[in-house]
Amino acid sequence: MAAWLNKWLLLTVSPLFLLLSGNLPFHIDPVSRPPVPHPFHVSVTEINHNASEKTLEISCKIFTDDFEKVLAKNYKTKVDLINPPNKAAMDSLVKKYIFSHLSIKANGRPVQFSYLGFENDHEAAFGYIEVANIPSLTRLDISTSVMYDMFDDQMNIFHVIVNGNRKSTKLNYPDKETTLSF
Repeated sequence: MAAWLNKWLLLTVSPLFLLLSGNLPFHIDPVSRPPVPHPFHVSVTEINHNASEKTLEISCKIFTDDFEKVLAKNYKTKVDLINPPNKAAMDSLVKKYIFSHLSIKANGRPVQFSYLGFENDHEAAFGYIEVANIPSLTRLDISTSVMYDMFDDQMNIFHVIVNGNRKSTKLNYPDKETTLSF
């Protein structure tokens, strides 16, 4: 746990220190979209079992610039998640990408995702998904290749909450599968 916490602090504090110290490896032009330094490639997926609604509430957080690059590469189109000229077209790309790179089995059974939408928050894009008809959850099998088609140093972190019990795990490229039991 201590090693994981040290890595997490290093990954989150180092870019902040660079920003505050002014020792950035680039010039920021306030008129254009400023680059965001992140010397690592990571996504964070949060899965919450909502027992009263019998749903899995899922959010996938990916650095916006990286996500735009992989969407443009895979779907051969111009991508702008920050100021989309056509939000429906961007929704379609985000949905298509997440659905083809993330799969889940709840209690040993494949689930059907319902796409709710995406939003952008500064440096990160969030894709929102829901899974209906999950009255209880004892086991969650996750398979992912999110951003593996762009980066061979990709890390995908998962936080899963069931009955107030939170478990976290991570998958580093090329590992694609993990199982959590509750």
